[in-house]
Amino acid sequence: MKLVLLSGGSGKRLWPLSNDTRSKQFLKVLENKNGNLESMVQRVWSQLTRVGLSKDSIIATSKMQRDMIHSQISMDVPIIIEPERRDTFPAIALAASYLYSSQNISEDEVVVILPVDPYVEDGFFEKVKHLESILLDSGADLALVGVRPTYPSSKYGYIVPKENAEGDSYFRVDHFIEKPNEVKAQSLIDMNALWNCGVFAFKLKYLIDILNKKGLETQYDKLVSQYDTLPKISFDYEVVENASYIVTLPYNGYWKDLGTWNTLTEEMATSLIGKGIVSEDTVNSHLINELDIPVTVLGLKDIVVAASPDGILVADKAMSPKVKELISNITQPPMYEERIWGWSRVLDYAKYDDGNEMVTKRICIYEGKNSSYHYHKLRDEVWTIVRGEGELALDDYITRVKAGDIVHIPSGKKHGIKAFTELEFVEVQTGKGISEEDFIRLFYKWEEVISHFNNAKAKVIL
Repeated sequence: MKLVLLSGGSGKRLWPLSNDTRSKQFLKVLENKNGNLESMVQRVWSQLTRVGLSKDSIIATSKMQRDMIHSQISMDVPIIIEPERRDTFPAIALAASYLYSSQNISEDEVVVILPVDPYVEDGFFEKVKHLESILLDSGADLALVGVRPTYPSSKYGYIVPKENAEGDSYFRVDHFIEKPNEVKAQSLIDMNALWNCGVFAFKLKYLIDILNKKGLETQYDKLVSQYDTLPKISFDYEVVENASYIVTLPYNGYWKDLGTWNTLTEEMATSLIGKGIVSEDTVNSHLINELDIPVTVLGLKDIVVAASPDGILVADKAMSPKVKELISNITQPPMYEERIWGWSRVLDYAKYDDGNEMVTKRICIYEGKNSSYHYHKLRDEVWTIVRGEGELALDDYITRVKAGDIVHIPSGKKHGIKAFTELEFVEVQTGKGISEEDFIRLFYKWEEVISHFNNAKAKVIL
């Protein structure tokens, strides 16, 4: 059995902490057993490891989230990179083609698809293990995990059984109902319907046959090159609704979707993360502050305050899910990013009358880590080293840098930096058309940079 974890989304319901590169699954606001803060993806990967499933798991994600996954879990975590976001059917099709043509997995292998961020007990993943035998025993096209509802929610989809589904054994699915109102939800619960938690299994052959019938490539490399032609459609609409035989396995334990501030704060162990004060007479309220300035919450009830370089939110918890609609027209790029090598934060941006732009960033490289060796076509950069020590690769030489040094990097000049100790610098970018797309990477590993310089007989000044 192979597991494919889907990691996507912009997490705009958890704005301003979440953005295109740091979706909700990467927010470190949950407390682990050691009392340390961890993200949803870290929590899930730890659970998969404990139940013995991580060795058979792979994460399908966008290139914008690759660094976050490697940074928070491990560089060894296998990842399938989607060339662009095109909903769940293309993502799952790409994963299936990778297993089929690149990994040469048997067509009879059972593949389980699940979100990367469910908030569950370890027993949930023990239940996931049973999907393989249930799929094979039943001969169904798809086997799902369904969660026993604890209240009539209008936030989730429902799986309606063909027959009585009171026991723990699997049952045949009659149909699905997507996010009914609470009255309808209660009637569905009375019929023993289950919440659809987005976990399902199929034989690899089942999906490969579908791709063949639709005239889509099953070879991974070819499907990647044609990815932009795939329909933007969910797996539910493209595959599940057309399946003739679906079974579901009930799960009776704890399950929650932490997709909004009101649900996420219910699982936080502390009411304060970051610099600030929450007064004693403040009730059922949370402050999450990533800024370097203090925030004070005084005498309020049932509110969430979240502050980051991307913005500040002050909201009634019950109303907080509406933030996604309110910020839909905000198009600014992410102001804070976590990377494999450290983090960067945008401090200032300006665009002048002549079209020139200026971006100021604060960048931190962790001890022993390095940036890629790269260059830009459209912008100049000036670095002011403010803390730490490292070595700088700049076109035809490598030299040491330390706090107080200033480095000028014209457009087209190849550069990269490695930190001997944790290293911080302020980067000022100037030019026209400044964009994260203006990034030509040559080497990722510092050993490759050193080898390149040695082969080129360049200067190494230490």
